[in-house]
Amino acid sequence: MPREAPYLAVAELLRTRILGGEWEIGQRLPSRARLAVEYGVGRNVLQRAMERLIVDGLLEGRTGSGTYVRTPRERLRLVRSRHRERSGPPSSAILKERGRADAWDADSLIRVPAPEAIAVRLDVNPGDLCVRTHYEFLAGGQPVQLSESWEPMAITEGTPIALPEAGPLAGTGVVERMRSIGVIVETVVEVPRPARATQAQANLLGVSVGDLVLQIERTIYDTSGRPVETADMVIPDARREVVYEFGVDRP
Repeated sequence: MPREAPYLAVAELLRTRILGGEWEIGQRLPSRARLAVEYGVGRNVLQRAMERLIVDGLLEGRTGSGTYVRTPRERLRLVRSRHRERSGPPSSAILKERGRADAWDADSLIRVPAPEAIAVRLDVNPGDLCVRTHYEFLAGGQPVQLSESWEPMAITEGTPIALPEAGPLAGTGVVERMRSIGVIVETVVEVPRPARATQAQANLLGVSVGDLVLQIERTIYDTSGRPVETADMVIPDARREVVYEFGVDRP
């Protein structure tokens, strides 16, 4: 059996001490140099051990100050379910229980040329004009999700719904907006992938660089199979637990 990497062994020893309450939440740990001497390892080994615990959400580094025991964050459950949505808008109590955002900021740009990867997802030509919208979603004042949405202008240009967060149907979602111009949404495809937060994502979500996030690539299709919107969503694992719910067709 291969021997466990030294930094992993040190990380587990530190994890046991942290979970055992040796250091309280918010308390600064001893210096890395001191801990390296205590465990009889090099500073680079201790550094990697602490980085592992930062990624795992037990510690947080503060520039110029040190490393601290991280405050646990409540994880809201976010249920992604087409089955439930058919029954009508949920009550505010259900929204809170399911981890839905209660506020959001949105910034749209029009006439943005579609990059090649987005063009493939939208089944348009690279460079075709789109509306790109950046979203930051909040729940209880805390950032819980980022999203970048792309819609082909060939579908919405010149209509009242050209901008997702402006006009008479602002904020109602893709399905309702498209229905208002005679485009009926039939299928939503989501591809979830685990990832680590980039610097930009960490800054917006209030998490640490390298924290676990769930990236969801979503594409929405109308009844003819034409993509009408595609989006990339980023959800911090420390804040949200994502659950997929499927209805069962009855005979």
